[in-house]
Amino acid sequence: MTPNFRKVCLFCLGALLIVQQLPGQTVQTQHGKIIRHENFPSTFIQPRHVDVWLPAGYSPQKKYAVLYMHDGQMLFDSTTTWNKQEWGVDETMSRLMAEHKIRDCIVVGIWNGGSLRHTEYFPQKPFEALSAADIAVLREALKDAGRAEADDFTPRADQYLKFLVQELKPFIDKTYSTRKGPKNTFIAGSSMGGLISMYALCEYPGVFGGAACLSTHWPGIFRVENNPAPTALLQYLQEKLPKPKQHRIYFDHGTATLDALYPPFQAQADAIMRKKGYSDKLWKTLVFEGDDHSERAWSRRLELPLLFLLGK
Repeated sequence: MTPNFRKVCLFCLGALLIVQQLPGQTVQTQHGKIIRHENFPSTFIQPRHVDVWLPAGYSPQKKYAVLYMHDGQMLFDSTTTWNKQEWGVDETMSRLMAEHKIRDCIVVGIWNGGSLRHTEYFPQKPFEALSAADIAVLREALKDAGRAEADDFTPRADQYLKFLVQELKPFIDKTYSTRKGPKNTFIAGSSMGGLISMYALCEYPGVFGGAACLSTHWPGIFRVENNPAPTALLQYLQEKLPKPKQHRIYFDHGTATLDALYPPFQAQADAIMRKKGYSDKLWKTLVFEGDDHSERAWSRRLELPLLFLLGK
C-alpha cells in the first residue's frame, strides 16, 4: 500500500469514528418523519440515540417490515453529518414504496458509539478464535494507526447485538406496528457496519431474515499486510453462515479509496456463498467501478439492496 493510499484509507475509516462527537441536531427529512429516542438505555452497551423513520401515511392499522441500520446519524440528513453526506434513506425508501417495488417498511437507525464504534462493530467470535500472537499483531497494527484503545482492543460485538435483539427490537415491536419474524426483519450497514450486519445474520438467523453489507471491511483494521483478521472472519462465515433456505445476503463494493482493498476478500466470501449453496435468489455480490468509500456512493446504490431484501 502506498503512503498516499494508506492516508486515504485511514481517513475513510477514521472519519467515521468521530461522528458521535457532533451535536445531536434535529434530523430533517424530505419524506416521512423521524422519531428520535434519545439516549436509548441499555444494560449491554452505552446509551445512544435511535432514530426511527416512518414513511408518509404511516398507520397503526397497517403492518410494516423493519430494517435496522447501523451508523444511524449518517442516514437521513446531510446538514447534520460530519462530512455533509448521507445515505438518502428516506428518499429512496419513499420512492420505492410509492412505486410498489418494496414492502411497507420502517427504518431503525442506531447511532454508533463514536470512539466505541470499532469495538462494537468488529465481530467478536472471530477475534476470540485468534491466537494470542495474532491478537498482538492486530493490536500493534491499531497502535501504528494511532488508535487509543490499541493496547487492550477487545471487540464487544456480542454485547451490541444483545442490545439490538434483547432490548431494542422488543421496544420497536411494542411501540410501532411491525410485522414479526425473520421474513420481515432485516439489518444493513457499510464498512465495519457491513461486517456487523454479516455477523448479526450469522449469530441470530432466527431474528434477521436478511443482511445488506455494503463495502464490507474484511480487513477489520487499517491494513492488509500481516493481518490475520480476514482469514478469521472468512472462516467464521464458512462455519456460521445460515443454511440457504429463507435468508438473503447482499454484498457490494466499489474500486476506489478504501474499497480498493476489498476485491480479493470478497472473492473468498463469494466462494463460501457458492459452496454453501446460495443461489442468485438469496445472495448477491455487486462491484461498482469507480465508487469510493462514502455515504455518497452508498446512497447512489441503496436501491439495489432494498429491492433485494424488501422487493415484492
